[in-house]
Amino acid sequence: MDDKKFYVSYNSVHKLVKKLSFELLESGYDPDVIVAIGSGGFIPARIMKTFINRPIFAVGISYYGIDKKHKDHPTKIQWIDEVQSQLVGKKVLLIDEVDDTRATLAYCVGELLKFNPEEIAVLVLHNKLKEKDVEFPSEIKRYFVGMELADLWIKYPWDAEEIEDHTQKEALMLQSFAKEGKELY
Repeated sequence: MDDKKFYVSYNSVHKLVKKLSFELLESGYDPDVIVAIGSGGFIPARIMKTFINRPIFAVGISYYGIDKKHKDHPTKIQWIDEVQSQLVGKKVLLIDEVDDTRATLAYCVGELLKFNPEEIAVLVLHNKLKEKDVEFPSEIKRYFVGMELADLWIKYPWDAEEIEDHTQKEALMLQSFAKEGKELY
């Protein structure tokens, strides 16, 4: 097993989103809309819709070009221009899969704030416990995290070429953690 990779199955994603939906509701935050950051936030956002039944708007932000080289700043691939007026005065739940450097999340928050929402809450499946490149603006008061992790390479199921193999690797990883007395989900 590769100690530098953290495998996550679809079942685990579902469990994390369900847990986060309860935390969201218990906090009193009742969003009007969900904004999913693509591509990693699409599936968690859709699962969240099962629990809170809000419309989903999708945005595409990338730090990588077609040549897969990392850029200095994020760029918009897809934006919600045609519905941006629907964000004015609304409570927005911004969803992505991971808070790694925070650059993509903070960039997206900054863009969404231009539409004068009532409030933006950020929700991620995983937060990597490391120094972030940027902090959230002071307008972000609510931050929901499914799980905090070391700075590992997270292998999500939507990136797997062989899903059974991917799911098996997660099972082996979880068995290893259980032997160490750690329970993740």
